[in-house]
Amino acid sequence: MALSKIRILLAEDEMALGMIIQESLESRDFKVILCPDGQKAWEEYQREKPDVLVLDVMMPKKDGFTLAEQIRKIDPYTPIIFLTSKSQTEDVVKGFGHGGNDYVRKPFSMEELIVRIKAQLDRSKTRKAQSDWLALGRFEFHPTKQLLKSGEMESPLTSREAQLLQILLENVNEITDRSLILTQIWGSEDFFTARTMDVFITKLRKKLQDDPSIQILNVRGYGYKLVC
Repeated sequence: MALSKIRILLAEDEMALGMIIQESLESRDFKVILCPDGQKAWEEYQREKPDVLVLDVMMPKKDGFTLAEQIRKIDPYTPIIFLTSKSQTEDVVKGFGHGGNDYVRKPFSMEELIVRIKAQLDRSKTRKAQSDWLALGRFEFHPTKQLLKSGEMESPLTSREAQLLQILLENVNEITDRSLILTQIWGSEDFFTARTMDVFITKLRKKLQDDPSIQILNVRGYGYKLVC
């Protein structure tokens, strides 16, 4: 996708900051629709169908979490990046729980925001391809049907197994942050959900063991890495 075609809906009630972000992004050939509150952002979202949403959390009329939740009821794919000055872990968890894909804390550099926007655009291509079989070594994986296929053999996956494998596949040959998986699938980073995730990783390893070229590595202190 060419940068000139990327449309970003930016919802930021601090208009001075919003205009700075808008000008910086537009100087890099993005098209930016700037909205001063959550209600206006909802209206513009329906009209413009942007490629990425960058939402401030604290906004008048409709806050960023509420807006994201409303959008996710009809649109599971468009990337949502939250902007916030909050730094508490529970706020980050809440953001992912409301459908966010990423979280940028203020103050931030424009370079950081652009890198995160591009990363989410790349991942959204994979999410939108859910109607197709995805290649994984000698296997084929269908996220929506929750199936793993090798030749004529099909192995059904549970909903969370499919979610977990999809996140790992989106970041194939790269480290996937442990906290990202926990918050996106389980909505919590506590000890018990972490142990539950380890169990699911073990189950996926067993289902993929027929292809020795596929490994799910535990990168201590960071997360997991799907190698294929």
